[in-house]
Amino acid sequence: MPSLIDIRRRIRSVKNTQQITKAMKMVSAAKLRRAQDRVMASRPYAALLRKVLGNVAAAGAADENAGQNPLLARRGENRLLLVLITADKGLAGAFNTNLTKTAQRFLGERNAASVTLELIGRKGRDFFRRRHRKISGEQVGLATKPAYEDMAAIARKAMEMFRSEEIDAVYLLYNEFKSVATQKLTLARVLPAELPEQDAPTDYIFEQPPAEMLDSLLPRYVEMEFYRALLESAAAEHAARLTAMDSATSNAAEMIDKLTLYMNRVRQASITKEIIEVVSGAAAAE
Repeated sequence: MPSLIDIRRRIRSVKNTQQITKAMKMVSAAKLRRAQDRVMASRPYAALLRKVLGNVAAAGAADENAGQNPLLARRGENRLLLVLITADKGLAGAFNTNLTKTAQRFLGERNAASVTLELIGRKGRDFFRRRHRKISGEQVGLATKPAYEDMAAIARKAMEMFRSEEIDAVYLLYNEFKSVATQKLTLARVLPAELPEQDAPTDYIFEQPPAEMLDSLLPRYVEMEFYRALLESAAAEHAARLTAMDSATSNAAEMIDKLTLYMNRVRQASITKEIIEVVSGAAAAE
């Protein structure tokens, strides 16, 4: 049976841990609010861009040049680029584990030697570095202060690799933010680009030929998909960490209650033993 000093020391240790998890929960809540605002602000822009792209594609359907854009070229998927977006830090539950497991499954379902990885986030980078996978680039710290230009540069790099036929398709793997308690693991193909279909396209009057507008819009569309994936991942990370720290704080409180109850029982047993010894000594003296 542990001594009272050992139990008190353990209770003090758990209380210190609880203070840390509670502080991390508050920090994540503040960061989540800002990240959520950025995500909500980006979604209408991305949706409108898809709508405009669909209208331009519908208007240029009769134009032979519209289908010759290199970003629309469909080839056999023999060489792939997987852009994996993970967090830079842990303590976020299964956030990073689910991503790395899905990435490994993606590699297993295809010829791993034909898949090149573009890694965004320290956790994914460290994981695949140890496994000596084919890596085209590494980026750390982008989720701390998401900037459009940073993700646009990665998107332009991927588009250039696709145009030069170094790769045949580009996939994005990230966690999409749904709510504080829910994050959706998303694997999306961004190249070759999928033109949105419009049931009843708006009848616009274009000053430029639709094919030229499509050439200008498609790179913007791909860049926006990359940037939105980073924003979604950042918000999902903070939500996952908030949930994990809330659970850890509750578990610490439960453990403190159990340890306190156990300490009281040990102390009571010790007092009872001392009383018995005093009574037995007094009886023996008589």
